[in-house]
Amino acid sequence: MWLIDVRPAGRIGEADRVKFAASAEAALAGGWRYLLAAGWRPHVMATLDTLSSQRRELDDRLGLQTELIAISKAGPCCFGELVAATSLPAVARAHALHLLWHRRLGVDLAQPLTDRSLVWPAAQACS
Repeated sequence: MWLIDVRPAGRIGEADRVKFAASAEAALAGGWRYLLAAGWRPHVMATLDTLSSQRRELDDRLGLQTELIAISKAGPCCFGELVAATSLPAVARAHALHLLWHRRLGVDLAQPLTDRSLVWPAAQACS
């Protein structure tokens, strides 16, 4: 079990720090874990914005989504290598973002999304 306090970092004062420490102690006494969430990593909003740009219906007349998923089943690979391995890489990039948004492909959002980001089929667990 977790106790999570959420507050924007800019709105945390000294009195709040004391309250968070007390909350952490209370959670510990109850056998719970404690976490203070005070903001996103700087790249997260940019990555989510990029992915959400491909959230709408995307016509796949060229079958690129099928290609992307088939290629990714060989194991985690870099985003750039995944799209480059398709029959039409420039268009496949948009389809790969679409598949990431719709959770048919997975990516680690703890890191910025680049051509070196590892991508895998969504059914496959990341290790």
